[in-house]
Amino acid sequence: MAMRMDLDGRPIKPITICMIGAGGFIGSHLCEKLMAETPHKVLALDVYNDKIKHLLEPETNPWADRIQFHRLNIKHDSRLEGLIKMADLTINLAAICTPADYNTRPLDTIYSNFIDALPVVKYCSENSKRLIHFSTCEVYGKTIGSFLPKDSPLRQDPAYYVLKEDASPCIFGSIEKQRWSYACAKQLIERLIYAEGAENGLEFTIVRPFNWIGPRMDFIPGIDGPSEGVPRVLACFSNNLLRREPLKLVDGGQSQRTFVYIKDAIEAVFLMIENPDRANGQIFNVGNPNNEVTVRQLAEMMTEVYSKVSGEPSLDVPTIDVSSKEFYGEGYDDSDKRIPDMTIINRQLGWNPKTSLWDLLESTLTYQHRTYAEAIKKSMAKPTAS
Repeated sequence: MAMRMDLDGRPIKPITICMIGAGGFIGSHLCEKLMAETPHKVLALDVYNDKIKHLLEPETNPWADRIQFHRLNIKHDSRLEGLIKMADLTINLAAICTPADYNTRPLDTIYSNFIDALPVVKYCSENSKRLIHFSTCEVYGKTIGSFLPKDSPLRQDPAYYVLKEDASPCIFGSIEKQRWSYACAKQLIERLIYAEGAENGLEFTIVRPFNWIGPRMDFIPGIDGPSEGVPRVLACFSNNLLRREPLKLVDGGQSQRTFVYIKDAIEAVFLMIENPDRANGQIFNVGNPNNEVTVRQLAEMMTEVYSKVSGEPSLDVPTIDVSSKEFYGEGYDDSDKRIPDMTIINRQLGWNPKTSLWDLLESTLTYQHRTYAEAIKKSMAKPTAS
């Protein structure tokens, strides 16, 4: 393997990475790229390993001696500190990050995203280990513009809605809106990490993902996840398309979002891993402001793309509107827009996303169709009377 160089032209030394949550969507893509393109070692920690099984088996894989899977739950496992001590860098991806859980499981959401992350931060700080912590774009909450009158021309001014790591306030709803339990927990762990850096010299990088999309994201209810489960919007819409059901638009699908392809986002994480002098002490938005759509527009695009990749005609009525109370339950609230400012990550790491929304949807829905279409057909087939 050729010697890798960092952004300042220095050779990159092989390191050992303790990756918490390695078996999830982001972790699986990160592990793949680390094994294929670098000499780094990975201590992969998770409760499940289904999404990285292809990296662990067979033992004849060329990287077999560079990845170890440790099945553990960071809530109550005495091995955690030892594994962090063995590594040069810890990446914490572990979280409950499904909006349907924020209302229905607020305690689990707060514990998972704040309490369970505390020992990770503590062990990294006490043992002088570098930490890359995954937060969320939800820490920004609502935009300033959302509080302006509907007809205010200032709503079109980027100063009132583009989200900046070092300037934008974090604006949440009232306490009874339990949807904000996730964002609050994530913001508090960010503040703790930042304080550890300021007071105790912890070397840290905080990542704020803006809707990372791609193969292996979330689950399809009743196939590789609970039947009653409600995954995030892309997997939710994918499930509807696979089952030939109308896509449900919460409150008319008027919220605006940006989407970035997982492979583009992983490139950004690589730059953070291998350029610590440029990444330490930084908070990075990682998203694609060029891929902005309303959720309704996303549903329309996905319907068109899925018809193309599956060869099946679209439904006559492709979408239906549902209220947020009906879909998520009492206590739901939402942010109006999530558009990342890219100044800091561009300046520090020279990163820019490349993949258009159409292309990332085509890649993702092709994967979803190939992986799930047959399984869903079998699950929906009703037994015939003898």
